[in-house]
Amino acid sequence: MIERFEKFSLAIAEISRCWHKIAAEELAKYSLKSSHVTYLLTLYRYPDGLTAPKLAELCDRDKADVSRMLSILEARGLVTKDGSGGSRYRGNLRLTPEGQVVANELSHRAERAVEQAGEGLTEENRTIFYESLDTITKNLRRISQEGLK
Repeated sequence: MIERFEKFSLAIAEISRCWHKIAAEELAKYSLKSSHVTYLLTLYRYPDGLTAPKLAELCDRDKADVSRMLSILEARGLVTKDGSGGSRYRGNLRLTPEGQVVANELSHRAERAVEQAGEGLTEENRTIFYESLDTITKNLRRISQEGLK
């Protein structure tokens, strides 16, 4: 059992380290960080825009993180807010034309990275892998909230 724990822990750490390195290299030309990408790509999938609460829900982030990231993305001219009524949480958030270009490029680069990372996997292996990953994620989330039994 310890060997399985070590293999799992080391693999997760290595994947995370490599993924963050790739993300940092890819995002440097946009002066963005990996935390920005989730918001850009989510807004890209919803061209009619989203409210901040819906964006927070879809990105599984808290209100403070959404507010902080949106301030940065707005300042960089990538996101705009319509009909805010003075509140960041009441407005409809959309990508600006520049934001759409950046999100489109990032979407293609991310797709390419995931494709290359999965080289050598059959479609059946890929399906099993993602089902297993979802199960592990749900289990770890539950354990982190409820503790080990």
